[in-house]
Amino acid sequence: VKARGFHLRSHFKSSREFAQAIKGMHLRKATKYLKDVVIQKQIIPMRRFMGGVGRHAQAKAFNTSGSLGAWPKKSAGVFLGLLKNAESNAEVKGLEVDSLVIDHIQVNRAPQMRRRTYRAHGRINPFMCSPCHVEMILTETESIVAKEEEDAPKKRSKKKEARA
Repeated sequence: VKARGFHLRSHFKSSREFAQAIKGMHLRKATKYLKDVVIQKQIIPMRRFMGGVGRHAQAKAFNTSGSLGAWPKKSAGVFLGLLKNAESNAEVKGLEVDSLVIDHIQVNRAPQMRRRTYRAHGRINPFMCSPCHVEMILTETESIVAKEEEDAPKKRSKKKEARA
């Protein structure tokens, strides 16, 4: 099932970090995670675009360098809308909504939109926004299969055997 959004008025950088955070999640888990981000119960780890991002204790759970994270509210709203759209697309196609997993998610830069900001001494500077295009593909997966127990003992090196 596909869901796409074009020229979304949400920062590209925060949206990219959002996408990486929910990639591989089940649909229900991802929506719960996004709702928790909006109310600041969970955090989005900032891994690539992390200049000027604050450090927070919640980010320690994600093992990011410097415990950097944020709660991008606007991006959360955009992604919640896309997940809702994907869910309704799945229902129309007759798929099992509870078994959908975010298989592919991609965020691209969209053309910047211009405004102007007025500076001292009668000058004008550009005031640009960086929107994004988002595309996600959800696939239906079977129930989680338990890992089979191995009968063979683990291989140990001669050095470890000599110690024991």
